[in-house]
Amino acid sequence: MTYFTSWEEFSKSAERLYLNDPMKCRFVTSYRHTDGKLMVKITDDKVCLQYRSEHAQDVKKLEKLTSHLMRHMASKEK
Repeated sequence: MTYFTSWEEFSKSAERLYLNDPMKCRFVTSYRHTDGKLMVKITDDKVCLQYRSEHAQDVKKLEKLTSHLMRHMASKEK
């Protein structure tokens, strides 16, 4: 498991991981209100990328990443 300290690095790596094999990729988010921590994880069962933050502005960044990945999912031809 790899924890990233930079959001930019995490988002680029997450997008790259998704584009390598979209059918095996899972994306999980969790928020712990007691700690005020946002945790994001993306994995393909071989590589696991994680990011953890306590900053409120990272929620907007997470929304951007999620919408970007959703656009990739919607544009894929089956």
